[in-house]
Amino acid sequence: MSSENTTTEQRRPDWAALAIAAVLAIVAAVIFIDVSRLTSTTGYSPVGPASVPYWIAFGLIGLAIWTVFAAFRRDFPARERQEFGPVAWVVAGLLAQMILIRFVGFSIATGLLFAFAARGFGARRLHISIPIGIAICLAIWYLFAGVLQLSLPAGPLENLLL
Repeated sequence: MSSENTTTEQRRPDWAALAIAAVLAIVAAVIFIDVSRLTSTTGYSPVGPASVPYWIAFGLIGLAIWTVFAAFRRDFPARERQEFGPVAWVVAGLLAQMILIRFVGFSIATGLLFAFAARGFGARRLHISIPIGIAICLAIWYLFAGVLQLSLPAGPLENLLL
């Protein structure tokens, strides 16, 4: 009975590797579609603006095929089980930053991203991480907006500095 489970388990493909192969193929398809819209300006040289993206897409297709074969041969090392809690904190921080940046500005939105990512990596005290993240991001905003004259979204906190 145990040898039957072992052979069945050995024949199953590595589903994570198959998912990676699918993502590689999707990215290659997007590149192919995007490059097909470029106008081909071939004068005296067959190399144009679409040459390198085509080679990148072909390389990604090759990697996707290679990953599929490796997934069925189970060539990838064993991985630990993924914990989704920390990933959820980081993704929640990214979503919060993308949604809030227009309303509260760069410093507060990115400070929340900092605090949520810190929570995902194990920091337990959000009431400390949020102000620290906002202070660091306010300094970064000042560096980019004030010193380098680059435009980052300003909110009420940034308007206090201007």
